[in-house]
Amino acid sequence: MKRVLLVTALVFSLGILTASADRDYVITKNELPAKAQQFINRHFASAKVSYVKEERDFLDRNYEIVFADGAKIEFIKNGDWVEIDCRFTAIPSAAVPSAIADYVKKNFPDAKILKIERERRDYEVKLSNKLELTFDKNFKVKNIDD
Repeated sequence: MKRVLLVTALVFSLGILTASADRDYVITKNELPAKAQQFINRHFASAKVSYVKEERDFLDRNYEIVFADGAKIEFIKNGDWVEIDCRFTAIPSAAVPSAIADYVKKNFPDAKILKIERERRDYEVKLSNKLELTFDKNFKVKNIDD
């Protein structure tokens, strides 16, 4: 009987922890990590901010800033960007790793980078010509998908 009560209490506690772990909060731009603020001020200084959101997971914290034109940037807790999605306009070339920007400029001169996502092992890039490029961490092209 004690085991049943103990297991029930543990399951109940775990349920409460996981239910309360995933929270989103609206914050101000000034509450972002300093590195994220510097990135925004350098590359998106003239963009009007619609809202900034802090996403708290069980052990992690992420940030998302959405601009009035629909563009958004996601940052991890230390302020490094993990995704830049400008949807309809080109991402400022200085915001993109130079090796990727140079490759796109050389091989697809009429295309603009609309979205870039940094993952653990690679970068995924979406272009205005509907191509999707995947680069490894050394900025070598791994895949081109149409």
